[in-house]
Amino acid sequence: MIDTKRQRALARAQKLRERIEEYLESRKIIHTGFDVVEDIEVRKRRIMEELGGTEEQWNDWHWQLANRIRDVDTLTRLIELEEQDLADITRVGKHHRWAVSPYYLSLADFSDRFGPIKLQAIPLIAELTVPGGTLDPMAEEYTSPAPAITRRYPDRLIILASNICPVYCRHCQRRRLIGQRDHHTDWRQIEESIKYIRDNPEIRDVLITGGDPLTREDEDIERMLSALRKIDHVEIIRIGTRTPITMPQRITPELVSMLAKYHPLYLNTQFNHPREITPDSAKACNMLADAGIPLGNQMVLLNGINARCSVVKALNQELLKIRVRPYYIFHAKEIKGTIHFVTSVDKGIEIMEFLRGYTSGLAIPCYIINAPNGLGKTPILPQYVLSRGPDFITIRTWENKVVRYPNRREVDIRQF
Repeated sequence: MIDTKRQRALARAQKLRERIEEYLESRKIIHTGFDVVEDIEVRKRRIMEELGGTEEQWNDWHWQLANRIRDVDTLTRLIELEEQDLADITRVGKHHRWAVSPYYLSLADFSDRFGPIKLQAIPLIAELTVPGGTLDPMAEEYTSPAPAITRRYPDRLIILASNICPVYCRHCQRRRLIGQRDHHTDWRQIEESIKYIRDNPEIRDVLITGGDPLTREDEDIERMLSALRKIDHVEIIRIGTRTPITMPQRITPELVSMLAKYHPLYLNTQFNHPREITPDSAKACNMLADAGIPLGNQMVLLNGINARCSVVKALNQELLKIRVRPYYIFHAKEIKGTIHFVTSVDKGIEIMEFLRGYTSGLAIPCYIINAPNGLGKTPILPQYVLSRGPDFITIRTWENKVVRYPNRREVDIRQF
């Protein structure tokens, strides 16, 4: 009997192994930043030399922010691009602002014309030629009851603290706010926002985002956090930032020590591809996690960048290794100038099917569509409930096995 059970277990294990073999083979060519660290270092040295920077300056986030590459002349000194690419970047730049930190540019393999880093940071002519989308698909301008606030839900809201980012991502949902001038939200507006929160006791959760709020100085950030912490009904404060990916030098011991004073504090970031997981970004995330700050990842599903099952699975598993929990997969929004990044909803569902059962639950985020006109996040799931009866449901397992499962009426415990 024991041998029979063991034989069945071994046969089952073999089938499970066969199910994952294709992914294991594809995983060999999905590189993280750790895998190509020597190539990144070569590009880093070239960029430092051209910009006249030292190692000390490279590790200073102020230098990174001040030396963002934002014009074609500087870009051509740093990387090799075809003439048509340069003409396209110039043309797009007249309509849509772009900028990329020296650090993030060093991650880009420009021998790959459509590499995942390049596509996120450097304009494509598709921004002008692919029609569709609006500038404000979530109707944020109509869901702003106070300056710098977006409110779409009963108990939580957003404060937009800045329009500045280390990288102006080509898929950015708020590109309408970038403009042609960098500016932080002024303190009068921040204070009006905080007053609104103070005057509305149902608000228990505040997200500080932007732009990127961590482009502000530590003192500015602490001023906001301190004011929010003095409001009794604010239970949770969250920060939305991409600096651990685009400018990890910003995550300093001083910043982390300050943030740790304002728990419960959560930080959500946006890794979109395994290439973005480097020793530097891992160090930044580990510093935050060591300070007790829970980290979540909000990946955007992007055509040509990460819209492959194996890439998303690899990304999520690598994120867990640096203590970042996959939180959301956002379906790319219908924003003017970004439509070439939008996938079908079917692709997102396919990815969710690929994750469930094939990786740990910790590595499975929630796939979300932001309903148009500020109607909020809507979770999208594969269909696992196939039918219902009076006392049962029929479900489909992750292996596509159909099972009848009891759907019991609750017992009145108070009768016992």
